Amino acid sequence: MRVVHCVTWLLVAASPSAAQPADWSDAKKSHWAWKPAVRSAIPLVKNNAWVRNPIDAFILAKLEASGIEPARQASRDQLIRRATFDLIGLPPTPSEIDAFVNDRGADAWEKVVDRLLASPHYGERWGRHWLDLARFAESNGFEFDEPRPNAWRYRDYVIDAFNADKPYDRFIKEQLAGDELFPDNSPALVATAFNLLGPDMTDASSQAQRRQNTLDDMTDTAGLAFLGLTVGCARCHNHKFEPIAQADFFRMQAFFAPAEFRREHPVANAEQKAAFDKTMKAYQVLTQSARASLDTLEAPYRKKLFEARFAKLSKESQAAHRTPEEKRNGGQRELVAGTARFLVVPAKELFGAMSNEDQDRQQRLLAEIKTFDHRKPAALASAMVLQESGKAPKTFVLRRGELTNPGDEVHAGWLTVLSPGFRAAAAPIKAPTATTSGRRSALAEWIARSEHPLTARVMVNRLWQHHFGRGIVATPSDFGLRGARPTHPELLDWLACEFSAPLPPGGAAWSIKRMHRRIMLSAAYQQSTAGDAKKDPSNTLFGRMNRQRLEGEIIRDALLAVSGRLNRKLGGPGVFPPIPSDAGASKDWKASPDPADHVRRSVYIFARRNVRFPFLEPFDVPDSNQSCPKRERSTTAPQALALLNASDVAEAAKALATRLQKEADTNDERVTLAYRLTLGRTPTDVERRLSRDFLVESPLSELCRALFNVSEFVYID
Repeated sequence: MRVVHCVTWLLVAASPSAAQPADWSDAKKSHWAWKPAVRSAIPLVKNNAWVRNPIDAFILAKLEASGIEPARQASRDQLIRRATFDLIGLPPTPSEIDAFVNDRGADAWEKVVDRLLASPHYGERWGRHWLDLARFAESNGFEFDEPRPNAWRYRDYVIDAFNADKPYDRFIKEQLAGDELFPDNSPALVATAFNLLGPDMTDASSQAQRRQNTLDDMTDTAGLAFLGLTVGCARCHNHKFEPIAQADFFRMQAFFAPAEFRREHPVANAEQKAAFDKTMKAYQVLTQSARASLDTLEAPYRKKLFEARFAKLSKESQAAHRTPEEKRNGGQRELVAGTARFLVVPAKELFGAMSNEDQDRQQRLLAEIKTFDHRKPAALASAMVLQESGKAPKTFVLRRGELTNPGDEVHAGWLTVLSPGFRAAAAPIKAPTATTSGRRSALAEWIARSEHPLTARVMVNRLWQHHFGRGIVATPSDFGLRGARPTHPELLDWLACEFSAPLPPGGAAWSIKRMHRRIMLSAAYQQSTAGDAKKDPSNTLFGRMNRQRLEGEIIRDALLAVSGRLNRKLGGPGVFPPIPSDAGASKDWKASPDPADHVRRSVYIFARRNVRFPFLEPFDVPDSNQSCPKRERSTTAPQALALLNASDVAEAAKALATRLQKEADTNDERVTLAYRLTLGRTPTDVERRLSRDFLVESPLSELCRALFNVSEFVYID
């Protein structure tokens, strides 16, 4: 729907009543998703022996009503491979498989789940799912696609949040309003980058339009990610299918209107700032005389060059720069931020403008200052963030979504269909500090309420989707009238209530890891993929597990892991593994100088919008220009070619062969170990014989390459 309406924005005029709620039918007003979730009674079933927790009762009740038997339990080696890829995105080791297969204790499976949830790699796996939703990238996109040097801090924030099992309501609040609600918390400040991760046309002819594009994007993405609603379809007109008026879109946007977009903002904590200030003060004392002389020398040249650059700016930009900072409106602040780089006088240009005598003197002073470089503190960490000055500009409905065509003024308020009595009303706003408007805080608090009809449902559905391959609601970011109806509405509500309410004794609400445990300890999750496909061919009733293909990043990580080359280092700036010289993007991709960075997990590969890592591209890497709730899983020839011919696969095959030769003494032992590492099981007698015959004429590395091309390597049963 979102893609369709991107076209209709240009074609459909806003109706005269676009600023007012439409005359919605009773059917639209009574849609299930607008009603609060109610903890459903656990249904009675005939086959109580199959039920391990309440989830199973809801699943089995539907199966029994349809005359379908649930699938048998998957084998132990299948279960641990499934769980390990599900939770940390890496294959289980042979020792981990053996430990589980040989553990006959009643809590053996529970121990596996708990161990994986405690792994630092859990955050890498599940953080990647959220980064898809957040349209994460480390460059601006469009023609120039400039890098964003500190965007990686948001990626690390997400990974850390999942590892720490940060309560989901806190996770929401930090991303929408971390600067307002937790001003002294550095991670919460970094979290607000969520709102700025969309594409950004930095060379836009109108900086005011550039700001409006960003506001539109953050409004749309917040609706999709947190509410599971296509709010963005109401940008230019009343939503064609949902009870969302155009005024609702701009009422929601008004929450973001006071925000100032900081592309590079210090995010150090108080202790780090104090240490920096102390060291910098000492450095400044040591270099004071030389710096003063240098400033005096350069000032007349710098002023002349600055004025020449300033004269080239548009009159609008010049006026914005001349306006005192405290008096600038939102558009002027964006103009200043967008054009400041054009006013910076490069050192080379400054040097060239000087006389020969002054050039010599400048170099002597710079050399003197350089002798104290070892006393200069490292720059404080910076990131993309939202900030506020406390000013709240007016927001207007934009006819046809055009900035130059404002209509009625609107105030920050909830979506009408989610408001009591379906009446549009301004949100009650209380600013947490004197320097913020409090608008985004109000929005975050509203969304993160346990009684909100959408928030918990949307998130538990996302968790279910990634575990089972399909959500209870098959359209994970569209819970509206045009979205799919839940196949198990009572189960969805039970999970939502379970997620948002604390459980005694001393249980924490909004725990994502607790929901993983609930789902994975169920009999439904532990089913085999071989079940009754005749009565329910699309498996809408979850009478068996769905076979799922791994994402491109996880395929690459698995290649690195089984070949023994994976660098498990966590966090830090994006890395640049080498890419083939014949790749179209090679001229814009400079490999990282440290070879250890070439074999890090794929979540750390620099995410450039216009340059995708070649090995990952065939495997349905999502478009980072928009929120992606569910990756496509196509089957194409380029995927087969990549697994056969890509340098990543060839290198992994050679490295795995070397590992097998070191860890096994005979060819039969090497074949067995190769199967256990790549497929998580021992070979059958037929496979063993075929492998033995293959090695008579082919090297061990080619057997390894062949195993990488077996469906089992890239699919999870």
